[in-house]
This record gives sequence, C-alpha cells and structure tokens, in this order.
Amino acid sequence: MWRGLVLCLMLWAGLVLADERVGICFNYGCLNEASVVFSEGRLADVRERLMLADSAFAERAILAQAVGQLYRWAGEQSPISADRPGDFLDDDIYGKMDCIDHAESTTRLLTMLEVRGFLRFHVVAPIGRRVRWLVAQHFSAVIRERNDEAPDTGARFVVDTWFGEHGDPAVVLPLEDWLDGEGPNVS
Repeated sequence: MWRGLVLCLMLWAGLVLADERVGICFNYGCLNEASVVFSEGRLADVRERLMLADSAFAERAILAQAVGQLYRWAGEQSPISADRPGDFLDDDIYGKMDCIDHAESTTRLLTMLEVRGFLRFHVVAPIGRRVRWLVAQHFSAVIRERNDEAPDTGARFVVDTWFGEHGDPAVVLPLEDWLDGEGPNVS
C-alpha cells in the first residue's frame, strides 16, 4: 500500500524517474560487461527499505541487503548468477566475477542509489585497494559517512560482494579493518 502511495505522490510531484540501466562487469578484470535494467517498481522497493534507516549504522545494514538484492535482479538479466565466492570456485564459468568486477559493479550500483537520493547517511567514495604479501591485491566498493560540515572526514566502509554467493548480502566493514585483512575466508 505504501509503495503505491509513494509512487502516486511522486507522479503528482513529477518526481518519477525512468527505469535505470547499469553496466555490470564480469569474467575478471571487467573483461565483459552486461547492461542490466532495474525497473522503477523494483527501485521503489529498495528506496522504501533504505528510507527506514534512522542512522548511518542502520543504513549500512539495510544497504548490505539491498545490494545483494540488486545483484540477484542483475543475475536475472546477465550471466553473473553463475558467480561463486572468491576467485577459485568458478574458474571456467562464463559470468564469473573477481574483486575488480565486484568493486566496479558495486560502485556503479551504489552511485545509482546515491544519485537517486536513496542514501541519506553515506556518499560513495573511490574504490578501495588492499595489498598483502606484495602480490595479493583486493578491491572493494567504499562508502563514507556523510559529514556536511567537514566533507571527506566521515568514517569509511567497504561494501564487498566478492566474499559471498551470488546475491548474498554485501559484507560491510570499516575500511581500516578490511585493509588489515578482515572479511570472510573464501580461499
């Protein structure tokens, strides 16, 4: 009922946006890209959930679920539904995603949400990179808590979809913890 009321009010105010098209990377290193479309109705569901957040902490928890949902919908239109956690469980599968694919795609999804005004407590930050043992690198999307008085000073968090099965909620961790190697073990 609320979704219908919200959409009616948005129509009345002239605020209805069109379906959203987003490029999703896959096959490691963004070698391939699929254009997926999120309907206005599906995005209204995501918006409704995110608007329930009353704090940055709550928004991150809801965002983890919402990003997983966006990936499930993207998997209906692209081969990424074949992706498995990490990089070794889906070695020869078309649609596999490495951390570069996940970082780029998740950043694009987060940017879509930010541009639409769905993020009230965070802004999208540049992709994060951690290096371990001089050869192992890992990339992730990053968000920063909004701080209008002192931009670029809010706490930063990774939103990492690489760790889980396709469509699982994103792992959201403080950037400093992630840089220290935190996150599920998927080797």
